Amino acid sequence: MMNLLAAAASADAPPAWVSFLPIVGMIAIFWFLIIRPQMRQQKQHREKVAGMKKGDQVVTAGGLVGKVVKVDEHYADIEIAQGVKVKAVKSTIGDIIPPGGTPAAND
Repeated sequence: MMNLLAAAASADAPPAWVSFLPIVGMIAIFWFLIIRPQMRQQKQHREKVAGMKKGDQVVTAGGLVGKVVKVDEHYADIEIAQGVKVKAVKSTIGDIIPPGGTPAAND
């Protein structure tokens, strides 16, 4: 009788890999909803900073807004006021403002 119950219990048990499916599903959800979009944003930012040129208006990560005066491999000289220039590390450039500026929120 005991062998019959053990055989019936083992026949009803799902394979071991089925218990890992929820974990694999959660990893896939995190990948597509969090990690992949963040990697895409980082790539766009790197491309934007790499394409920065003299005359562009930029915003630094610290919130300074200025015009690019000179760009080299690692640094950008930014004029934040007439006659006031700062040297910023290119990776700290937060955004490049388009020539027309940003449109108003209610337009």
